[in-house]
Amino acid sequence: MQHTLRRCLGLARSSLTRLQPRAISAVSRTQETGAISNPTQPARRSYASLPQEQDKKEQEARESPNRLPRLMDFPEIVWPSALNTLKNWITIQFIIRPYFDSEFQLKDFIYGAKQALQVVSSRLMGGDLDSLDKLVSPEAIAELRPVIQKLSMAQRRQLEIKESDIYLSFPYQVGIMFDEANDKLQKRFVEITMVFHVMRGLSEMRERGEEIPWNMGTLPEYQDKVFICNYRFVKEFTAGQHSDWTINVANQFRAIDLINETK
Repeated sequence: MQHTLRRCLGLARSSLTRLQPRAISAVSRTQETGAISNPTQPARRSYASLPQEQDKKEQEARESPNRLPRLMDFPEIVWPSALNTLKNWITIQFIIRPYFDSEFQLKDFIYGAKQALQVVSSRLMGGDLDSLDKLVSPEAIAELRPVIQKLSMAQRRQLEIKESDIYLSFPYQVGIMFDEANDKLQKRFVEITMVFHVMRGLSEMRERGEEIPWNMGTLPEYQDKVFICNYRFVKEFTAGQHSDWTINVANQFRAIDLINETK
């Protein structure tokens, strides 16, 4: 898997989504955000609404055993951005290939990213974070560890992702970062945020020849099976430095939980 990721070398030039993402051009840094936000106004409370609010709280309490908490402090990303997609293409064609890696192929990176998702999610399920030291950054492991330790076994089982169950994957945003703290050596890094849409049991359904509904995410019988994963990859491209791709964000959530939060 690491060999596959190494083939993917330098990615892009625009901006990577973070909680406070930074898009770094050749001359400056700017801030962007890919967070999904739905601000709502506080609802007026009335006696007539109290039974409904109580029912809602009871329903949330019943769902809590299966609900996944946020693994990392990172905004949930679901769909691609047309503007980012254009920026990513320009970055790859006119910056990455000419100046970073002439043999870079996005499809190779996506293939390696899927393999990394399968490996990392499996170890998160098992709570084996120590074995991720070469795949996941120390800062990300430190943030993930207390969350994973508090998960129930039912919640942990939801973390494991099979590559064959991924039905949609795309790079949301690609970015190049420069660290000029050292006047003698300018460090440069490339980050890519990948988004994966997953449905548990998809591979088995295909093997049985079952038709996959295009709107399965909205159907009640599939809602507990549809997951979205946001994984961000980073690699250093400083002259004379050699490194592998590592993951500095690993977020997984059920689509239905995100929908319920916005109601």
